[in-house]
Amino acid sequence: MRKPYVILIGSASGIGKSTISAELAKALNIKHLIESDFIRAVVRGIIGKEYAPALHSSSYDAYKHIRNKSRYDSYDELVSAGFDDHASYVIPALEKIIQRAITDYDDIIIEGVHLVPGLINIEQFRDEANIYFFILISDEESHKERFVKRAIQIHRGGKQLDFFKENRIIHDHLLTQAQNNNVTIIDTESIESSLDGILSIINKSCTTIKLINTIDELEDVVDIISNKNNGTLEKITYNIKGFKEPLIRNIDVYDTKSANRFINSINENKDKKEYLSQLYELSEFREARICASNQDNLDKIIKELQNKGYVLDE
Repeated sequence: MRKPYVILIGSASGIGKSTISAELAKALNIKHLIESDFIRAVVRGIIGKEYAPALHSSSYDAYKHIRNKSRYDSYDELVSAGFDDHASYVIPALEKIIQRAITDYDDIIIEGVHLVPGLINIEQFRDEANIYFFILISDEESHKERFVKRAIQIHRGGKQLDFFKENRIIHDHLLTQAQNNNVTIIDTESIESSLDGILSIINKSCTTIKLINTIDELEDVVDIISNKNNGTLEKITYNIKGFKEPLIRNIDVYDTKSANRFINSINENKDKKEYLSQLYELSEFREARICASNQDNLDKIIKELQNKGYVLDE
């Protein structure tokens, strides 16, 4: 039997993980979708408030129960430590749920703020499941807009809106933890682009093509792949004349913002652009690994690149 899918989607409150997780479950036809908040409620019923006050608080104000607060150098560190303490009570139960799903060969999606990279041990499931871990992020303005909307929808406008600053600290903490633990980061610029980015990683509709664009045409190539078609550009291989081994560069362009950062880093750095120009001159073509959310989208990307004359005809 194939290994079941275990998909974890974490983020701070108000980023859009519930909506994206629901759409992902539909796209992959996965019937088991669990929110970590429900697991937290069960764990609270088992562990009393007197034993775990952080658990019985919200994720954004659990820091209030930390003893010896003076050992933290900043308010951000204090809030992050309280959040980790809060999540640590929920994670063992989440790991038990994952193991049960694997035992029953059930696909499962778990979403919630308690999915903290570095705290939840996903490596223990690698041999038994196709496991994917995503952390969703957003710029502060978009986060605040969604945060306010969600707080009003769930009738927590009064209390929860007072803690946006703390939720933003949690957002940044999750981002840092994801970077430190090699967990995939998805920018939630839109539901569609976020979903396509996740599906392109899970479905892995990928191919390697030979690009012959110029350095000045690179921006258009990335625009076609990422901005127009929500595809991803994983790596580029340069077969340099006179060298036996190719030069491989991991690009990891997974969404529009990472695509823009990649292009800006080249356009704003003359030395980097000159270095790439020299690589282009030394290589007849470049092998690019491109992925999309499905084969149709991948074919569309390739066709558009071919129409522009960016692909080597063989």
